[in-house]
Amino acid sequence: MSIPPDGWRSLFAQRAVEEIQRELAADIARPMLRRVLGPIDLMLIGIGVIVGAGIFVVTGTAAALYAGPAITVSFLLAGLACALSAMCYAELAAMIPAAGSAYTYAYATLGEVVAWLMGWNLVLEYLFAASYVAVGWSGYFASFLRDRGIDLPAELVNPPFGGVHGHAAGHGAIINLPAIAIVACMAAVALRGIAMSRTVNGIIVTLKLGVLLLVIACGASYLHPHLWQPFVPPSKGIGTFGWSGILRGAGVVFVAYLGFDAIATTAQETRDPQRSLPRAILGALAIATSLYIVVSLVLTGLVPYRELNVPNPLSVALSASGAHLGWLVMCVDVAALVGLASVILVVLLAQPRVLFAMSRDGFLPEWLGRIHPRTRVPHVSTWISAVIVATLAGCFPIGILVQLVSIGTLGIFIVVCAGVIVLRRRRPEQPRPFRTPGVPVVPALGILICAYILSGLPRQVWDLYGVWIALGLLLYGCFGHRNARGVRARKENRP
Repeated sequence: MSIPPDGWRSLFAQRAVEEIQRELAADIARPMLRRVLGPIDLMLIGIGVIVGAGIFVVTGTAAALYAGPAITVSFLLAGLACALSAMCYAELAAMIPAAGSAYTYAYATLGEVVAWLMGWNLVLEYLFAASYVAVGWSGYFASFLRDRGIDLPAELVNPPFGGVHGHAAGHGAIINLPAIAIVACMAAVALRGIAMSRTVNGIIVTLKLGVLLLVIACGASYLHPHLWQPFVPPSKGIGTFGWSGILRGAGVVFVAYLGFDAIATTAQETRDPQRSLPRAILGALAIATSLYIVVSLVLTGLVPYRELNVPNPLSVALSASGAHLGWLVMCVDVAALVGLASVILVVLLAQPRVLFAMSRDGFLPEWLGRIHPRTRVPHVSTWISAVIVATLAGCFPIGILVQLVSIGTLGIFIVVCAGVIVLRRRRPEQPRPFRTPGVPVVPALGILICAYILSGLPRQVWDLYGVWIALGLLLYGCFGHRNARGVRARKENRP
């Protein structure tokens, strides 16, 4: 990337908070997106995306490979980091209720190039999150049919690239067809409009919460406490059991808390976002964390943790209990199928809205921000997001996808926490409908914990992430920076 004509300073040009707020006020007067979401809708969106992959997919893999029964501690560590970051998110979301989420917050606090990188990280976070959830959905779908005597061809339910020592390698499968199919279905719902998506998500969340509470209540009667011994299995190398395994597990399960930043992307479709966004973000996180901790204890208390490295760990754990809980397997499979589908739906709502915000600022082509005249959704970016997600889900396994999501999400949370500190010092008089307590201590702790979890991720993931960032900087240097300057100039000259 070449140095811009006006020097390095232009790379850190910031958008004034007042300017963003004026644009948002104009959008309220003549909204491009349809403002139909209330606080309950936002809470259900958050729960819908958080309570899904972590319980139905990631918990088993992280327990079997990294933390053992101490996966509960991994969830606590990840939840603590999320709670600190969530309070910072809540402050900025109420202050700047824009669809761009962390991208817009970074633009207002740390400057253009950081904003671009946060937008690029959000692309990584959402695209790969939806992809790994679709892979998990495929596993549950295949299990559901297999238990009823229908075996799908292995070549059509497995990705052609499998993880071998952290790298992708072909293993003979053709494509993960069910994963592609569920992405297509959820994209169709998202394209129908935010009102339809809200209704579908609300029904799904009610169902899956009911089933999870049933699993907890029934599973607690058939626990085998000796399976929790030792609670922290002995270390077998860096990142496998012991404290380093707990840390690695926290990095992996961190992706399970994705939902609260997805809430922020619906800000421009929310009524009274200054009040509703902070409540929904913190409330959804509290409910999800409680469920994760209890379900992970039940899961590792029903079956040896080494047997949980499967795409459908809850079904495996319940089946291992024999006839006692076998009747719950079908309920869990149905709840997982619809519950994971809601995660994909919410992510396919969030990703296009980030692209919409970036295109309006000129960092991406204008056509990515086009709004459908009838459904009032960014339909072009929704289609593109769905195609990319389906391709990733059809071709790659869970392990690679999960850890890439974690590294992108942790980086975003660090920048959001830093943004709160910067704005408190630079603009202490700015009205804040929600204030993060204990600034700068709380955001500083959020930064440190996120950085600590990042240190536990493997070298291969960092290498892949480095390639992603290099691609992003190349796109920024070739198109984003120059086009964004032109958009800013037109806005400044507009009467």
